[in-house]
Amino acid sequence: MKVKKFVAPSMPEAMKKIRAELGNDAVILNSKMVQTGGFLGFFKKKNLEVIAAIDPKPKVEPKPVVKEKVKKMPTTASRQEFDEVEAPPSTEKRTGVVQKDKSTDDLMKEINELKMLIKGIPSAQEGHKAYNFPEPIQSVQRLLDEQEVNKNLQDKWLSKLIEKWYIAGARSDEKNIQQWLKELIDSEMESIQFGGISFVKKYVNVVGPTGVGKTTTLAKIAAECVIKHKKKVAFITTDTYRIAAIEQLKTYASILNIPIEVCYNLEDFKKAKEAFSDYDIVLIDTAGRNFRNQQYVEDLKKIIDFKSDMQTFLVLSLTSKQRDMMEIYKQFSLITIDQFIFTKTDETESYGAILNMITQYNKGVAYLTNGQNVPDDMIPASPKVLTNLLLGVETHE
Repeated sequence: MKVKKFVAPSMPEAMKKIRAELGNDAVILNSKMVQTGGFLGFFKKKNLEVIAAIDPKPKVEPKPVVKEKVKKMPTTASRQEFDEVEAPPSTEKRTGVVQKDKSTDDLMKEINELKMLIKGIPSAQEGHKAYNFPEPIQSVQRLLDEQEVNKNLQDKWLSKLIEKWYIAGARSDEKNIQQWLKELIDSEMESIQFGGISFVKKYVNVVGPTGVGKTTTLAKIAAECVIKHKKKVAFITTDTYRIAAIEQLKTYASILNIPIEVCYNLEDFKKAKEAFSDYDIVLIDTAGRNFRNQQYVEDLKKIIDFKSDMQTFLVLSLTSKQRDMMEIYKQFSLITIDQFIFTKTDETESYGAILNMITQYNKGVAYLTNGQNVPDDMIPASPKVLTNLLLGVETHE
């Protein structure tokens, strides 16, 4: 593939240059406004910088006869000049004929050039349209943009997809490319821990901002432990800021026949631990307050002993902004966060934030919730579940 950069005052002018040099089959890979010329930083002109490429396909054309002069031996000793006659053109000097296919080294060089170009292509997240990748790869790029996958991940995956595309002879369909994408996403998460409660630690704590569904999620986890795993379960709540929250958890505790203790300080928490010493697992509910207030996390540390046999889940709602999720994690990182729980997956069609958070902080996901029903509407997370969710593939796990 031949790749070249053109600079022109406008797109029509750039197109003229591209057609003149690369032909009508050229495609535009990227375009942006640049400033050129000027004096001492002033009087600069705005121009359009366009990167275009052409993938010439070998064509067998009639072999042109090139006249080449060769010298004929003299017929007599007295002859001083040689007659000039026509000779067949040498193979090395023929023009218009493809000598041989490109070597593997040439192909890899082209792929590397394309990968470098991709890094400079803006995504739809930044308000730009998709550029002229091969159509099946354009489809993948649109999907990743719609899912709000961050640009660094997009660039990484698109670069590898382009490489696979050309190695496969530029003939793979959308189904194959989507399978490649699945493999790339899975490999991104292969070293990260997923899944629900492992029962390795006795105390399970859920933290997070207000309104993300911590109490309902805790009730779902309790139901799973009691019904599915036949565990002896107890509740502790430190959410003393909302009477309704305590009553809600007490209702769930009554339905599941689970004891509950309300803790106002660290002394209460220690007493509750002693009371539940013979239980298999103790689930701890915390208050939901303004995540921007760092004092809230400090208050949690005064009530809960996070150092003692504790597994902590940070609960995030997928209806939140990505920026807010990152700020929430930053505040709660004052305590050890083991995994995420993402709620309200049924209230959005964009799931890229899950992958963004996983790769940003190298933390896995325990559960995904998709409704208010207890004990239903919750599934253990896995790379396969998350990949299918991102790509719009129905899963029954």
